Amino acid sequence: MSNLTGKSALVTGATSGIGLAGARALAKEGAYVFLVGRREDALEEAVAGIGAGQASYIRADVTEPSDLDRVASTIEATGRKLDIVFANAGIAEVAGLEDITWEHYAKTFNTNVGGIIFTVQAALPLLSEGASVILCGSSGDVKASPGTSVYAASKTAIRSLARSWAAELVGRKIRVNVVAPGLTETPGLMDLFSDADEGLAAVTSSVPMKRRARPEEIGSVVTFLASDSSTFMTGSEVYVDGGASQF
Repeated sequence: MSNLTGKSALVTGATSGIGLAGARALAKEGAYVFLVGRREDALEEAVAGIGAGQASYIRADVTEPSDLDRVASTIEATGRKLDIVFANAGIAEVAGLEDITWEHYAKTFNTNVGGIIFTVQAALPLLSEGASVILCGSSGDVKASPGTSVYAASKTAIRSLARSWAAELVGRKIRVNVVAPGLTETPGLMDLFSDADEGLAAVTSSVPMKRRARPEEIGSVVTFLASDSSTFMTGSEVYVDGGASQF
């Protein structure tokens, strides 16, 4: 029997990259997955790839409170509780100190921090005892890179949220942990580089393992944190970055 058979999961930012890989990995291990994202066509394709009997989607924007209320009410209407929440939706935009604007700051924090806070808050009444909440952080919370100060600050905030929520929810036996990917082959990564070949090669060379992660490698860690293999872990951050944050 798979580790997650009979469990239900919510994954945000599930249309591509790490979110989609996480949703696929959870479903492969037996969980029923609710996929959340902004693009309906991509959500339909993702559910078709997983299988309608194993997944469904709810189109929503995590920065819109009414959308998150609708996500919670839709799941509640199915009669399912949530055993797993993978709060993954986020953005990354480059801006040097002299180029940071209020708009850049607000967009980054509203999505990466506000979206995490209010996704978990909306899911809270649906969480079963012993549920696993997994927040998507980044090795950028400890690894400096020019032009990413606002993004890195938002991911550092996620690390702090996990610690506080782990303490708040331990009485319900709900675990809260962070998966912190490093450089990963996603559409979002490609959007950051105007000269993809030269730019990515330079960044990749700084990774001790000399390569970028596949989204599936992050998904495997998500399933570990969701499963009974990690039942004594809460408030932790797991770096999946080829050693970039460590040496």
